Amino acid sequence: MAAKLRKGDTVMIMTGKDKGKTGEISSVDPTAGKAIVNGLNISIRHVKQSQTDQGGRQPKAMPIALSNLSIVDKNGKATRVGFRMDGDNKVRFAKTTGDAI
Repeated sequence: MAAKLRKGDTVMIMTGKDKGKTGEISSVDPTAGKAIVNGLNISIRHVKQSQTDQGGRQPKAMPIALSNLSIVDKNGKATRVGFRMDGDNKVRFAKTTGDAI
């Protein structure tokens, strides 16, 4: 199945502690069905000191289930994603506005 959310998309979190916040996807793991959004779903991780890193308690963005994310359209509202053929190309489009993403 084609990926509805991809790296670089601006998304809104629909559930959880960061509900309603928006951010950009930095990575997607389609096999696990999760994505990492920059600056959201932050958790404190204890990191061991190394030659290149001070170590200690460091904030880290944790993965979020793709089902809890919704792409943001040009109006700044969450929307669903659909697919259609544009000539010979398959393109994603926002269901609310009908614009290609």
